[in-house]
Amino acid sequence: MARYAVAFEPGEPARTGRMAFWDAAGGEPPALAGAATAEAGLITARGRRPVPVLWLSVGDALPVLITARREYGGAGSENGADAVHPAAAFWGAAAALALQLAARERLLPGVSAGGYDTWRVGPFDPEDVLRLRELAAAAPPEALAVPVPGTDLLPPADRTVRAFLDAVADTLPRTAAAEAATGRAAFAATAPQHVPQLRTWAEEIAVGVDTGIRVSLSVRAADGADGAPVVRLVPLVSDLADPTVELTAADLFDGAPHVLGPAAQADTVRAVRRAAAVWEPLARLLPVPRRLDLTDEELSRLLGGAAARLRAHGVDVRWPEANRRLTARAVVGTDRTAPADMRDFLGGAGTVDLRWQLCLDGDPLTEEETAAVAGAGRPVVPVRGGWAFAGPELARRARDRVLPPLTAVEALAVALTGYAEIGGEQIAVADGPWLSALRALLADTAAGAPVARPAALAATLRDYQSRGLAWLARMTSLGLGGCLADDMGLGKTVQLIALHLFRQEHEGSRGPTLVVCPASLLGNWEREIRRFAPGTAVHRFHGAGRTVEGVADGFVLTTYGTMRLDAGLLGGHRWSMVVADEAQHVKNASSATARALRLIPADARVALTGTPVENSLSELWALLDWTTPGLLGTYGRFRRRWITPIEAERSAAGAGEGPGATAARLAGLVRPFLLRRRKSDPGVAPELPPKTETDRPVPLTPEQTALYEQQVRAVMAEIRSTEGIARSGLVLKLLTGLKQICNHPAQFLKEEEPKLVGRSGKLALLDELLDTILAEDGAVLVFTQYVAMARLLERHLSDRGVPAQLLHGGTPLPRREEMVRRFQDGEVPVFLLSLKAAGTGLNLTRADHVVHYDRWWNPAVEAQATDRAYRIGQTRPVQVHRMIAEGTVEDRIAALMEAKRELADAVVGSGEQALSRLGNDELANLVELRSAE
Repeated sequence: MARYAVAFEPGEPARTGRMAFWDAAGGEPPALAGAATAEAGLITARGRRPVPVLWLSVGDALPVLITARREYGGAGSENGADAVHPAAAFWGAAAALALQLAARERLLPGVSAGGYDTWRVGPFDPEDVLRLRELAAAAPPEALAVPVPGTDLLPPADRTVRAFLDAVADTLPRTAAAEAATGRAAFAATAPQHVPQLRTWAEEIAVGVDTGIRVSLSVRAADGADGAPVVRLVPLVSDLADPTVELTAADLFDGAPHVLGPAAQADTVRAVRRAAAVWEPLARLLPVPRRLDLTDEELSRLLGGAAARLRAHGVDVRWPEANRRLTARAVVGTDRTAPADMRDFLGGAGTVDLRWQLCLDGDPLTEEETAAVAGAGRPVVPVRGGWAFAGPELARRARDRVLPPLTAVEALAVALTGYAEIGGEQIAVADGPWLSALRALLADTAAGAPVARPAALAATLRDYQSRGLAWLARMTSLGLGGCLADDMGLGKTVQLIALHLFRQEHEGSRGPTLVVCPASLLGNWEREIRRFAPGTAVHRFHGAGRTVEGVADGFVLTTYGTMRLDAGLLGGHRWSMVVADEAQHVKNASSATARALRLIPADARVALTGTPVENSLSELWALLDWTTPGLLGTYGRFRRRWITPIEAERSAAGAGEGPGATAARLAGLVRPFLLRRRKSDPGVAPELPPKTETDRPVPLTPEQTALYEQQVRAVMAEIRSTEGIARSGLVLKLLTGLKQICNHPAQFLKEEEPKLVGRSGKLALLDELLDTILAEDGAVLVFTQYVAMARLLERHLSDRGVPAQLLHGGTPLPRREEMVRRFQDGEVPVFLLSLKAAGTGLNLTRADHVVHYDRWWNPAVEAQATDRAYRIGQTRPVQVHRMIAEGTVEDRIAALMEAKRELADAVVGSGEQALSRLGNDELANLVELRSAE
């Protein structure tokens, strides 16, 4: 149809207008199923004559017109301009303009001349008016072929285009949303509604929007008699219906009222009177607004906030386009060159200058020029041979330009984020050349020269491990700490050993390294050091008679518990480096263990953990505030600056929407200080076999169902009548009881000699899985958070004749190591483990299956447990089975756990305690037993 000419016939109301498709060469109009043709008198090249026409409503014609616009001007005679009539292309362009205006919500309800409901386009921006004029000027005669009624004349192009825009505007909003927006059902109706009674209502909406005038104020400077500039305020008046028509109020009152109509003078006075209520000096313009000379005080007030208040009330203040713009920006580190000893500077008490810097059109002023601005005493200040405006806030910043200095690490944080807190506000800050270069170096964790493998290291590092060593060496050489957050099994220990040996090769960093770790890992650390750094001294600071006297090099190994007891003794020794392994043990900065760790000084601090964020961002703060004190500020500031905005963004976006802008900025700040690699990252561990994770839904038995529903009814009744700490305790009681019921009734009922078979869906599934795994000569780890449940499983498997062994928190260290050896040697195929006691520090690569019998409700903890099997050294595909009781609280929590992963991934989730904060109805909905779908 695009090869036919198209013309528009306006209608009353606007949406009844229609498009005429006709053949300008004298042929038949296009055929369209369901649409009839008729003869119409059109203006053709041979005058007015009856022409066969296909009439389409505006709504039906829009898709055709948009297609014609897209095709017009294409290459070739068959598919290009020759195939599209210029009139069709013209109305296609008009349709595109109409749709763009609608997309910008430039639609107003109104009442037509005949009293009908109608929508129209408006208000227009000046750019819209110019575009409409340009479009009308390009109209081909065929596009205007429908004559003015009662004449043989072509209609004016501008009025016809405007009528078409209104027709599109009156067609598109005819939905239920239109009634909701206007409060009037007529504006959602398709058929015309006669509503003359709404005319006043519609006119009230339009006044000040696209009918009447708008007043703005132009600031102009002129030379005064004494050579100092005089600042004048000149009112400007513009036509809302056509924003390109503008003149000064003086012109309006002194000789050109006809341009805007006789009512414009009164409207201008009323607008100035309303503005004077916001800023009283404008009252001096009444009753005939022309111009106003401002005093210094009035100009200062205009610069200091009056302009913003006027703008909020619809009166724009326009500053001279040629005005030289004087601004102030915060800068950090511009007062000095790079420190000679960066390690001493960043790791010590170095400070960095923070100040306000004045700029003229973006070019910084000298100190002398800034001082001249500060001392000018006027809002119009001389600078570089001319004049510029300086409001009260800018003048204050010029006077008080030197701000309290930052510590070196605080300055680095400012450079990484681009913001500093000044006067309680987050202010954008620029950094100096040396700080900018340091920021660029740290922001790229892969940057910097590679580090040669230490000569004493008896190991060949993988590529990612070599990069990890280089990163650790760079951070510690700068006097900064860091958190190595590789996945479990990727060799954090060997990278740290390599770092120790590297530091021993350099005079300034030699000395002993203190490793603080869980008691279960002491033996592992000692074996790894002797294996990878033979000849390096290893000393255990543990047990009776412990001492660090005489320790001048090598490693000292201690536990978190011992460190807490002897923090004073350890803090009095000189350490080249302190390492916190499984650093999630000090994720609570207020705990006695974390406080004790902070009492031990060192040249470098390194945290090792596979889970830098387990439950909340406060754990990330605790780690990095220990490794690099001052980077994230105090916890109160961190919570105000980062945690609260991130939580608000996540709440507003909803689950699954991904990280917000604040989380992305925090990631940019912490990324240089936290090296995070996963087994799934390209090039990290390509030799690792695949890992498959499967949720295994199981039904409850009738006994479990009855117990579950009884527990919900009983405890929820108590919760609804309880508050405070007692309520939180009841919530935990409810959740614990429900999880135990899902595991096995015997666990919940604490039966001493229970019958186990046939009472638990999970136990039945475990038997099925073990039968298949053992038949294929596999090996399996079975994790549960309850030792009591693990003992029930141990008894059940013993009754079935399945070889199994149980490790829990009370297992002595020598027995623990023997159990690991037996499993790894294939002597016992089923390893039952308490999740809390065995979730870290074990190498169990004999297993090719991992079963989570119950959920810890923390994805990071579960991932750590799975990594006992899925780590370097694993040669077989690993299958992870997560048991979930259908229709229970376990089902709903599984979905919530995925949301916690998003936050940790975005910056580098909470458990049962967080659920205690749910309201009664939310909690009831969470624990309600539902039928499986």
